[in-house]
Amino acid sequence: MAMVMTASLSLPCRLAARSLPCRTMYRGMASGFLVNEPKYQFLKDLGIQEQNSGVFDGQWKGSGEVVTSFSPANGQPIASVVTGNLADYESCVVEAEKAWQMWADVPAPHRGEIVRQIGQELRENLEPLGKLVSLEMGKIVPEGVGEVQEYVDICDYAVGLSRMFSGKVIPSERPGHALLEQWNPLGVIGIITAFNFPVAVYGWNSALAMACGNTMIWKGAPTTPLTSVAITKCVAKVLEKNSLPGAISALCQGGTDVGQKMASDPRVKLVSFTGSTAVGKHVAQAVQERFGKHLLELGGNNSLIVAADADLEMVVRATVFACVGTAGQRCTTLRRLILHETVYDEVLEKLKKGYSSIMKRVGDPLDDGTLYGPLHSKVGVEGYLKTLEDAKKAGGKVEFGGNIIEGEGNYVEPTIISGLAHDAAVVHRETFAPIVYVLKCSSVEEGIAINNEVEQGLSSSIFTTDLGNVFKWLGPKGSDCGIVNVNIPTSGAEIGGAFGGEKSTGGGRESGSDAWKQYMRRSTCTINYTKELPLAQGIKFE
Repeated sequence: MAMVMTASLSLPCRLAARSLPCRTMYRGMASGFLVNEPKYQFLKDLGIQEQNSGVFDGQWKGSGEVVTSFSPANGQPIASVVTGNLADYESCVVEAEKAWQMWADVPAPHRGEIVRQIGQELRENLEPLGKLVSLEMGKIVPEGVGEVQEYVDICDYAVGLSRMFSGKVIPSERPGHALLEQWNPLGVIGIITAFNFPVAVYGWNSALAMACGNTMIWKGAPTTPLTSVAITKCVAKVLEKNSLPGAISALCQGGTDVGQKMASDPRVKLVSFTGSTAVGKHVAQAVQERFGKHLLELGGNNSLIVAADADLEMVVRATVFACVGTAGQRCTTLRRLILHETVYDEVLEKLKKGYSSIMKRVGDPLDDGTLYGPLHSKVGVEGYLKTLEDAKKAGGKVEFGGNIIEGEGNYVEPTIISGLAHDAAVVHRETFAPIVYVLKCSSVEEGIAINNEVEQGLSSSIFTTDLGNVFKWLGPKGSDCGIVNVNIPTSGAEIGGAFGGEKSTGGGRESGSDAWKQYMRRSTCTINYTKELPLAQGIKFE
């Protein structure tokens, strides 16, 4: 697998034909892995080697397939990971159960202290971890660093939570009785994450779950295994320093068989799954079959309504970020832009100009100044092309983009499509790529109806200066999504609020607010502190 290094060579002028900047590309050195190139020294700083164990249950191991992680920016191999098989998964469960026996007895504030230390370890590795996310997933460095910062922030949140989550004391109707609620950890939980946020989603789950007293088994995305390994190394370092079992936070990188086993395993009390709606259905059915708990974060077909009174300069800035950020691969990416007919033409033209400026900032996501990177995989590129074909067949007009950017890596042009009916099949289908459909409405009420007609219900936004529109949008006949924004984009949620959606998005909630309750079980407790035995509702049984 030896390759010739061509570092610092610019792409041919095939990009110049589209007025695109040339991107610097790198080929592997003699070893074939980017981990050995000086440019990627941050990988070794994080403990990444040419071959890495992808299973951790207190010990690093792996008996499954050896997979290679590739950079989506240049198609070059980064490093390899020995994944886990079902025997490795079994070991993780057994060790996580053992670890729970002692972890559940640790007072919650003391668990919070461990989470605080994990946050500090992440802070100290913020930049190298962010660069790893950028290299392996494909998002630009500021977004990669920002994603790791989310994990840091939710650790801070969980530290406070460890001294605050509580039940209720409820008035009892019976003399000499106390009625209260008690919250306790579930036990072992499973966390299955997706490639687009390989750090933050795990952080949302693990920080809260750990503070609540659970132990975890993480199955990271198959195409971002190095990120999973690096994050687990940070967590394991803190656990070891505190003489705690490593299996409190286990890792089992693996294939579909591992995910299926986790979903059907009654020892795993909660399965948190982030991914497509189609796969999420199978996970939910498998978990429900055994009456387990599931937390689903699935698809989103997000829309932004622009009312006639909106600030259009704000609209354009927000829309460009929401559409092209992370190359359209956020679950909260804007897919449908619903414009009032009186501002339709103006916004469309300004949006095209905004996209043109973005095309001057296409490049290697690790490079300073890059705003737009590649799609994560060839599968994503194929989905982009298929959707373009379907949109054109349905009568759509490509207003901007619509092409692959030739050269190494999975680069495509961010695309704007007009001319389609709001209920066209291709519009109702989520495509994980930078494609936005520009639709027209005659009123806010019509815009709300268009927003709500898709099967997903994750994120939504309206731009308006009319308070009446704002409260209509927030009210019972407004947006039916889990995230309902006003005058901000559909993407970029804060950790303090619960994150999640309705309908086919799955109904799960992660991160802030009372999302912690999903990682615990609630008991209603009645305590009689007298010698009498009265029954509720005044029933006499004598």
